[in-house]
Amino acid sequence: MNARVQTTPGHDRVEQGIASLLDEFIALRHDLHQYPELAFREHRTSKLIASRLSSWGYEVEHGIAGTGIVATLTKGNGNKRVAIRADMDALPIEEATGLAYSSSNPGVMHACGHDGHTTILLAAARYLAESGHFDGTLRLIFQPAEEIGAGARKMIAEGLFDRFPVDAVFGLHNWPGVPSGHFGFVANAAMASVDQAVIRIVGKGGHGAEPHRGVDPVLASASFITALQSVVSRNVDPQEMAVVTVGSIHGGSASNVIPESVELKLTMRAYDESVRERLETRIPALARAQAESFGAVAEVDYRRGFPALINHADETAFAKNVAIKAFDRSVIEDDFRPRTASEDFAFMLQETPGSYLFVGNGDGAPLHSAHYDFNDAIIAPAARYWVQLAETFLSENNG
Repeated sequence: MNARVQTTPGHDRVEQGIASLLDEFIALRHDLHQYPELAFREHRTSKLIASRLSSWGYEVEHGIAGTGIVATLTKGNGNKRVAIRADMDALPIEEATGLAYSSSNPGVMHACGHDGHTTILLAAARYLAESGHFDGTLRLIFQPAEEIGAGARKMIAEGLFDRFPVDAVFGLHNWPGVPSGHFGFVANAAMASVDQAVIRIVGKGGHGAEPHRGVDPVLASASFITALQSVVSRNVDPQEMAVVTVGSIHGGSASNVIPESVELKLTMRAYDESVRERLETRIPALARAQAESFGAVAEVDYRRGFPALINHADETAFAKNVAIKAFDRSVIEDDFRPRTASEDFAFMLQETPGSYLFVGNGDGAPLHSAHYDFNDAIIAPAARYWVQLAETFLSENNG
């Protein structure tokens, strides 16, 4: 049986304070869900966030990476600075939840819970402004365009950590299938890199009744897809992780015509940078070799996306310890494993120490599903967690 952590009056203070705000922020989350906006178009969302933060006394800088926001609040004379980041953008998905507050924007949906992430940080922001006990500088980063992997990079390129320096940065993501309100922490590689490739295998079109007169790119593509399995099974250390997926194949439109070309779209994932580089070398080489063996030609457009998200060990240990002290130990998922999904918070962790953690969303549809909905029950514990992380970092860690 897990022992219950003895809470302090400070923990009770935060729990009660967040509870008093809960109805307001559930309503806010539903509003954000109803009016989702795609990457770099989060104009309404950004305006709403900036207005709330300004009214609570934060110094707000907006327009970073177009719609991004950094809000700063300083209390006392402490020299420590901590940042917490939430993402804001939605996905190009037609919602199928049937909720009363479902998307009013056709073809756009908060199918990844960024409406919830934003709400959690805003709830914590209000509490910290009105009742927070800390001595130092708190920075809140509301980031656009996470879903296309461009928001973090653009904010950094526009001087995010130069203009708003911090000692550490933290972020979180909800995770369906993990018990509601439970927390997961992963030191080192926590999420995978993701790269994409568009491969066009060009042959010679012709009549399906006379295949010997053409060069069949469909056959060459099929052989290439089969050979791809050898990259992970024979070119990658069995103790390392790699994923290669062909998600799209297009070629031809008639059953009796050999098409001129076939286009394949691939995604590649890894935790280790050397494995990522190995995939980048082997897959184009294999495509070209397989195509050539059939008399065809492979044109390869290989595009790097997010790097692997590498959590810093000390900051991850700190973040986990905050959760252990704030909650019953039973809400800590000690066997939580790295995820093969990707997250552009990885770019922020390349710039400054920090950690990315996970909070269970409970049972329900997976991320990026038309039936997904963020679980409002996790707003309170996650907001409480951010409050206590900020207060702890900006008090106990001051030196």
